[in-house]
Formats: sequence, structure tokens, C-alpha cells
Amino acid sequence: MDLKEFFLKQKEAIRGRTRQVTQLIRTEHMNWRPEKDALSVGEMLRHLWHSEEGVRRVALKGDFSYYEKRIPLGLRAVFGTPGPLEEELNQLERVHSETLAAVANFPPELWDEVRVREELGFRRKVAVILLGINEHEIHHRAQLMTYLRILGTPVPEAVARR
Repeated sequence: MDLKEFFLKQKEAIRGRTRQVTQLIRTEHMNWRPEKDALSVGEMLRHLWHSEEGVRRVALKGDFSYYEKRIPLGLRAVFGTPGPLEEELNQLERVHSETLAAVANFPPELWDEVRVREELGFRRKVAVILLGINEHEIHHRAQLMTYLRILGTPVPEAVARR
């Protein structure tokens, strides 16, 4: 298995677990946040797909437009106002599918290329950027699980107990 295959399998497995969590989110949860400066549930969903789309463009196309806005202006300046739950979940799936297709078509020999934007303090290999997409989803999925627990919603365990 090469790095591309590993990434694609890992991404699918991670998304499967994320779906278990996102299916527990209700419309009434969308505006909830644990404290005033934290992302709301809806903002976190929107951030997940929006950042994946932007970071994928950096990795595969060398398009830094996401970071050119995100770094100087901050997170909320990039993703805007979340839509309804169903819309955000649909966008999350759309971007996931687009990432899988784009990465599947990306030549393996380019995974070691370095994407650089000195003025943004950015220098990373394509492989590292792509694997970061998966890590980012895991991070925010864990946050969503914590939010849901605080809201009184039991979340599924990663491993079934016997």
C-alpha cells in the first residue's frame, strides 16, 4: 500500500466515525457553544468542510487563497455564517467526496513536493498537508463529541464493549 492508498483508506475510515457523531446533532444544537468565544456546533461543521476544501487546494493545486484570508483575518472571517444543519452536513459530504476523487487522481510522485508561501510562514510537503486534513477532522470530531456529551447526548464509543 502506498501513501495515497493509505490516505484514502484512512480518510474513509475517519469519515465513517465522523458520520456516527454528526448524525446525533440536532437543529437545536447548531447555535450552542460551551463559552462565548468557542465555535458553535454549526460553526464547527462549517469550518470542517470549508477548511478541508481550502487546504486541499493548497496541497493539490498550490492555491493559497484559503490561508491568504485565514491567517491575517482569523477563522470566522473565512467561513461565514453556518446554514441549516442539513446543508452543512451535505457540504461536509460534498467536500469529502471531492477530496477523495482529487487525491485519487493526484500523481504519487508529487506527494513529496513542497508548498511554500514565505509571507504566510507556510512550508509543507503535499503529503503532510493532506494527512493534516485527516488529523483536523479527528480533532474537531472529538470536540463535537464533547459538545454533545455536555448537551446530554450519549455519543457512540469507538470500540464496542463486550
